[in-house]
Amino acid sequence: MSPPVAVVGGGSFGRSLAQAAARVGQRVLLWSRQPRPMPAVAGDGSIHTVSALPELAEAELLLFAVPSPYVAELADELGRSLDGSHLLVHVSRGLLGDDLHTVSEVLSSRTPCRRVGALAGPLVARNLVEGQPGGAIIGSAFPEVVESVSDAIGGPTLRVYGTDDLMGVEIASALVGLVALALGYAQRLGMGPGTLAVLATRGLAEATRVGEMRGGSARTFAGLAGAGDLIAAVAGDGRPEVEFGRALAEGLGLRAAAERAGAYIEGALLAKQVAAFGRRVGVEVPLSGGLARLMAGELSAEQLAEALMARPAKRE
Repeated sequence: MSPPVAVVGGGSFGRSLAQAAARVGQRVLLWSRQPRPMPAVAGDGSIHTVSALPELAEAELLLFAVPSPYVAELADELGRSLDGSHLLVHVSRGLLGDDLHTVSEVLSSRTPCRRVGALAGPLVARNLVEGQPGGAIIGSAFPEVVESVSDAIGGPTLRVYGTDDLMGVEIASALVGLVALALGYAQRLGMGPGTLAVLATRGLAEATRVGEMRGGSARTFAGLAGAGDLIAAVAGDGRPEVEFGRALAEGLGLRAAAERAGAYIEGALLAKQVAAFGRRVGVEVPLSGGLARLMAGELSAEQLAEALMARPAKRE
């Protein structure tokens, strides 16, 4: 019997990954701190909820679907049951600290596993559950990681691509999430398509600058992890970051906005981290810096828009 696929995290995205894997015939082990009943599985696979992290060591591929602040603690605990044969892949849109350490760096430093990767692109929980046609990208230096994820969740309705630019994929995924938050905010304020287009393209350019400073390739930001993911957000794929931004624009606080979005939103902390990184390394990050001040209550939406539009126009 083939080893199962493990999913670490029982939130909406973790559960959707488990369902996507079961749909293509995988046996899935799902771990959550607060286990909940799973709906009937569409497909030939199965989902078994487990309560002890060491039980996940039976799997070869482990998919981490937990917010970035909790990854280190889980990696420390789970790492005692893992070895070099395991493959670790995360779906977090977060980065850690003002140096913007990636989740894959945490996983490889706190476990015996070196074959790590990141799953990114225009993926949202609802589409995974419903099996809507779409695509995703895996960043990893190890081809077997890409192949394993493709086998685990890929199928007739989900194309899985691969790249060895893991750093680029992680930075792109995180900052696109931040731009999506800004787009939701702008949409709720009634800003038009032209404004949203400027916001999206300038946000992607900012993400690319940050990514290159961390060692990523600009080409990655033009693909599924960057532009493709952002197009899906603009088109209205129902991602929680957009809803979070809309809630903030309505005057809700960070906690209430997260409850409205129904998910942990990495961008609430990420804007401040990226702004600090930009100051330290000398990279221009006006959108991230403005969003950080906006969420801290230091700037109004109107003041942010004026500040962004007042910046000197440069060559594309």
